[in-house]
Amino acid sequence: MPSDFFDDSVAAHYEGWYETGEGRRADRLEKGLLGWLLTKFPGAASVLEVGCGTGHFSRWLDGEGLRAVGLDRSGPMLAQARMLDSVPLVCGDGHRLPFADGAFDIAMLVTTLEFLERPREALREAVRVARRGLILGVLNRWSLLGLSRRLAGLRRRTVYDTAHFYGVGELKQLLRSVAGEKVHIQWRTTLFPRGYPSERSRLPWGGFIGMAVVLEGED
Repeated sequence: MPSDFFDDSVAAHYEGWYETGEGRRADRLEKGLLGWLLTKFPGAASVLEVGCGTGHFSRWLDGEGLRAVGLDRSGPMLAQARMLDSVPLVCGDGHRLPFADGAFDIAMLVTTLEFLERPREALREAVRVARRGLILGVLNRWSLLGLSRRLAGLRRRTVYDTAHFYGVGELKQLLRSVAGEKVHIQWRTTLFPRGYPSERSRLPWGGFIGMAVVLEGED
């Protein structure tokens, strides 16, 4: 993640976006999809959120009854997280996680993979520390939302300028290259334009992709 962009000014306003109309809708839909993916890991007790930022999703995971730990390499983001009475936080790099093998049941990355310089390396690390599997929330390249985020960068500098958005097929291929062909993958998309009749769908065009990777031996 380009930590120099996530400075004090961005960190200070990050949580405020979730109080806007757009932010509240996105938050509800994204958490709904991520919650559905959590059911694919019955009995899971612990989760590491890689790229936790201000701890927004880490706090939600804690509220869902999981022992959550957040990790980020942005000092300003972690400072905001601590001000918000967050879960245990670690300053660290997603490419080299400072945890033992199998330290958590699940590793989760929410709008983080898009900003990592070496995504395959980061996913390999996530697999290493997660006993049961991964949950990813990723902005969809092949969606109206993804297109609007990329076009915004043509007019002004945005946090998405260096981001690599993914499609469902590309994301599945990347995960299998790291975790192996035998892993069980489930996915849905959400954040369709207003008026779409379903909150989550197997159609690969929603603005937000949620994907669960159940490691071999778990189902």
